[in-house]
Amino acid sequence: MENNQQQILIIGAGLCGSLLALRMGQRGYNVTVYEKRPDLRKTDISAGRSINLAFSDRGNKGIKLVGLEKKVKALCIPMNGRMLHDKDGNSFLSNYSGRAHEYINSISRGGLNALLLDEAEEHPNVTIHFNTECKSVDFENTTALFKNLITNKEFAEEADCIIATDGAGSALRKSYYLGNKFLFSFSQEYLTHGYKELSILPNEDGGYKTYKNALHIWPRGEFMVIALPNLDGSFTVTLFLSYDEGEYNFNNLTTPERVTDFFKNEFPDALELMPNLVDDFFENPTAPLGTVKCSPWHYKGNTLLMGDSAHAIVPFYGQGMNASFEDVVEFDKILEKHKGDWEKVFSQFSKTRKKDTDAIADLAIDNFHEMKNHVANPLFQQKRKIEMALENHFPNTYFSKYSMVTFNEEIGYREAMILGRAQDKAILNMLVDRDITTPYDPSNIDMLHQILEKIQHETEAVLKDDKIAGLEK
Repeated sequence: MENNQQQILIIGAGLCGSLLALRMGQRGYNVTVYEKRPDLRKTDISAGRSINLAFSDRGNKGIKLVGLEKKVKALCIPMNGRMLHDKDGNSFLSNYSGRAHEYINSISRGGLNALLLDEAEEHPNVTIHFNTECKSVDFENTTALFKNLITNKEFAEEADCIIATDGAGSALRKSYYLGNKFLFSFSQEYLTHGYKELSILPNEDGGYKTYKNALHIWPRGEFMVIALPNLDGSFTVTLFLSYDEGEYNFNNLTTPERVTDFFKNEFPDALELMPNLVDDFFENPTAPLGTVKCSPWHYKGNTLLMGDSAHAIVPFYGQGMNASFEDVVEFDKILEKHKGDWEKVFSQFSKTRKKDTDAIADLAIDNFHEMKNHVANPLFQQKRKIEMALENHFPNTYFSKYSMVTFNEEIGYREAMILGRAQDKAILNMLVDRDITTPYDPSNIDMLHQILEKIQHETEAVLKDDKIAGLEK
């Protein structure tokens, strides 16, 4: 533990903020955290807005850092692949990896957040306040203005540095933007689709109504439903749908009959599992899906944005939480190097991390189109078969784009994106040109080896072309 009396103020006690508070507490800093919402350990505040989380290797680096691997594992349900459901009620499992030991986990956002808050509060130098909203940040004087939502009283809090982990609607980012004190770039882009959370309840005996160890997808071209398992036998179901386009959209699904018809026509096997559909649909809000990018993430050594407040992304790669936890790991490495020099720490963190978070934001939008449409495309399915066979037989040589992003946590997101996209392009081009075919005999190692060499050669050619064209910045 570092003997450090500096005052660290963290805005936001969500997943990123609670992990950061725990880590800074372990390092011996005096940490004060303010959270706008009530304490989720004492009240249910999900209100149908918490998409289940896919916890994978990058996120686990953050959990390892604070020594909580065993406790977090107890909250996880392994998902080995995507269970794809077609309109006729057929389903088939598409594994995430050809390596048996690689899988992602379904985890409850609330359960994980509660664990991190409990562990952070174990440290006497960490204090967490709830029901306290940050109104603005005076980033030049390292002071934040708060409002207690119970008493309505406002007060200012000063610190040696302020780190905002207060999500996509960050008060610090808003203060940067409105302050006009330095050149601050900011973009916020929404998909034309929103999401609504629904549920598949457990059987009467508490068991699962459908296969437990998979992420279920009902891909339908312009919209889709996904479902992730929970420890209590239920599934958290999410409908992703356009607000105003297509025969069915959120703006015209206004009656119980119309909602039921929509599911009868498009997701009949899911509807059978969801007698509670209409209640969930009209009780839970419809929420937008947006991407936030901004720069710089810091002001001098005074203030810093981290997690969703710096780089909110859409949830289709299952990397939002994982990316935020990886932020804490990368921040911790830089802090170890430049202890006490906040300006150097903040500046280096922003500089080295932004290229990777921009990449995962773009990859998440790619995956949105892949999940709602491409996963049902025969060409895409052929590509996955080849990739599974290659990963199975050459586990140390071949990695799909998904594997690089999800399981190879030592590769940065940007590197995974550039190499993964080139590899995808190479395989799809060769399938279309019939240069390679789906290996119906996966035991033919010589044939697989030839396919591997062809893919490697073609990927190099694509990378070279992209570089010349200036696409690989």
